[in-house]
Amino acid sequence: MTRGHWIEPYQRWQPPGCLMHQYTGKDIRACLNGQRIVYIGDSTIRQLFWATAKKLNVTGANAYRQKVDTHEDLAFENVYFVWDPFLNSSSLRAELLSFFDDNIPEAADTSKTAGLITVGGGLWYARHFRSDWLDHYRDALDYLAPLLGADEDRPALYHTPLSTKRRKDHPVYMVPVLVPLYNTLSPTRASSITPIKISSMNEYLFNLSMTQGIKVSWSHLLMTLERETAYEESGLHVIDDVAVRKVDVLLNARCNAQMTILRGYPFNKTCCSAYESLHPWKTCFYLALLSIPILVSGFRHYGKANELTKAFTVLSVVLTYCYLADRTQLFDKTQKHFKYQDFSSLCAAVLLLGLLSVRPTSDKKPSAGDALSSIQDASPSFLPRDQSDEWKGWMQFVILIYHYTGASSILGIYQVIRILVASYLFLTGFGHTVFFYKKQDYSLSRCTSVLVRYNLLSCMLPYIMATDYLFYYFAPLVSFWYLVVYLTMRIGSSKNTSMAFLLGKIGMSAGIVTVLAQAPILFERIFQFLQYTCHIHWNVKEWQFRLQLDCYIVYCGMVAAIVYCKVSDILRGQPFSQNTLSGIIRRHWNKIPLIAAVVALVTLVAFGYFIQQFSDKVSYNRWVPFVSLFPILAFVILRNCNRHFRHFYSSAFAWLGRCSLETFTLQFHIWLAADTKALLSSGVFGRKATHVDGRYLDLVILTAVFLWLSWMTADATTRITSWIIDPTRQSAEQVKLTSLKLVNEMGSEGLHGELRCRGAFYRLLANWNDLWMRKLEIRMASIILIMWILNMV
Repeated sequence: MTRGHWIEPYQRWQPPGCLMHQYTGKDIRACLNGQRIVYIGDSTIRQLFWATAKKLNVTGANAYRQKVDTHEDLAFENVYFVWDPFLNSSSLRAELLSFFDDNIPEAADTSKTAGLITVGGGLWYARHFRSDWLDHYRDALDYLAPLLGADEDRPALYHTPLSTKRRKDHPVYMVPVLVPLYNTLSPTRASSITPIKISSMNEYLFNLSMTQGIKVSWSHLLMTLERETAYEESGLHVIDDVAVRKVDVLLNARCNAQMTILRGYPFNKTCCSAYESLHPWKTCFYLALLSIPILVSGFRHYGKANELTKAFTVLSVVLTYCYLADRTQLFDKTQKHFKYQDFSSLCAAVLLLGLLSVRPTSDKKPSAGDALSSIQDASPSFLPRDQSDEWKGWMQFVILIYHYTGASSILGIYQVIRILVASYLFLTGFGHTVFFYKKQDYSLSRCTSVLVRYNLLSCMLPYIMATDYLFYYFAPLVSFWYLVVYLTMRIGSSKNTSMAFLLGKIGMSAGIVTVLAQAPILFERIFQFLQYTCHIHWNVKEWQFRLQLDCYIVYCGMVAAIVYCKVSDILRGQPFSQNTLSGIIRRHWNKIPLIAAVVALVTLVAFGYFIQQFSDKVSYNRWVPFVSLFPILAFVILRNCNRHFRHFYSSAFAWLGRCSLETFTLQFHIWLAADTKALLSSGVFGRKATHVDGRYLDLVILTAVFLWLSWMTADATTRITSWIIDPTRQSAEQVKLTSLKLVNEMGSEGLHGELRCRGAFYRLLANWNDLWMRKLEIRMASIILIMWILNMV
């Protein structure tokens, strides 16, 4: 309430280090719960009354404004204004006395009590008193000071939720005397309202607030400081947008703590509000992460640290960092503000990084096309691993910049980002279909391995961050589509060599998913069941929206994978691929890449023209499921149409692509802030760390930490997933070497004595460990049981 600056003049006010929320009528009603908002003072305070009334009902407020006189008390819904420019009326004192009257019964009607009182005035003393204006102003404040000052019995606003019954829990705010725009005042006002009068009154208010603990919203003065456009023509009142932001400052101070407790995440109201303290069971959760590998397998090494222990340690550190960054006041949070310069400069920097890291690909397998026409070329295969990682990497860079700069409000950028997200799902369908078609591995261990790898981080974060699983929507989305691909390829897998059969299965699967996405009654029943049995609260509408956006692109990836596999067989001259179509493909294969490249270029140009026809996101989103295929296939064709294009890739992009799942998930808390609604800032650079005054100073440090932790987390989750799927991978030779080392350190007798001391506990632990090691079903059931217990706590 004391400092701040404009990020976007008269639209976005940024207090230092915290995120201010722009309150709506719905928010105000939820916070006050039927209580009144009372404004008392002169015409500058009346502006706050009208700004609040318009938040509640703009049409009704405008109609009411036409009916009332200038100098009278006002009431609109639960917002009241008391005309008292000299701050000495009996109405003012009576309102304050009743506000802190603890003798009023708790069951009293809340509509008759005030939840927020704002007092301000002083201009009339400057206007109507020539000599003793300051004495009169002092007398008025001294008379009110006992009622405006801090009470030792009142709890700190940001530590406890405010009661709707106890008046002493509620704050009373004082507004300083408005500094007018002197050069536009009328001659009569300019002669009496002088800078020395205004500054003297505000100076006395400041001194009184220091001694009496009066809460004064000094940021109201900063909003108009050296800004002529913030005033109306009279120079005595501010424009409506500034008045609205002044009200937001008061509402943030009054309501943020309560709204955070009432609504939970996203925690995007961090001013004047403390986060929930770390619950004891969360501390136990951290300790369990560190103790699991030691209890299960670490004792085999006699307590020596191993790679698994390091992996769990890394995961614990990352989760702790997420909590400290986005659930405490340790880091600052600042608002996003889109600027084309920021977006374009970051994209240019990423492009330069990608070009400087171009390297020859490590995939030296002959491509399908060269199998027949250019066997002498050892060019990489179609869409090799390095290339797909590169694709994921540069898309992830662009998506990160999109989120960081707040570019979601720009339709053209949003349209491109939607295609990039669809590209991820295209790769999901393509990659898994190729694997199932070639490897025919539908084992439980393979399926579980993929799902655990996808979801390990996204399942742990909700327990620490008080969010939910669907909040990190990409992991649930790719998990759902992986299961769709798995079931589609698994059912009738013995007939997968038939192109017609495969396409038929894919068509049926697409029809079923379409029905589920358009009429999600099954998901509603599943989510209700999870809510009743597991205390899980998922938003079915949000899930339906995610499914509908990219309902068919995974199937396009599956079809592309099948076509790729079939064409590969044809070009290699497989006996079962001898037919008329195969002969045509072989004869004209040298011409096909060139023709495909030309068609792809035309497709990209046409698609660019097509998306310009949309004027809003809603209409564009209706078309995305049906048109996203065309730019994606065009890009794939252009990237692979020439062996030289396939031979090189960007190692920097590929590096990020290998941990893209972790960067997408962790960005929510350790790169962005307030659950993606704001930006994270270290705060060490002061004002320079704000988005408009040199955010890049902070960006470099936080981005380096973010990317490094994402890479470490990707390695840790891979190791933990491998351990969950097959804990017995440690070689017998390694176990033998470890045993010999223990014997050398302790001696044979010492080692046997130590083991005997462990007694029944050691045998029990060993038996449980053997059971855990042998059965994947037991391991997964144990994990699900632990998650269920945590949900029910």
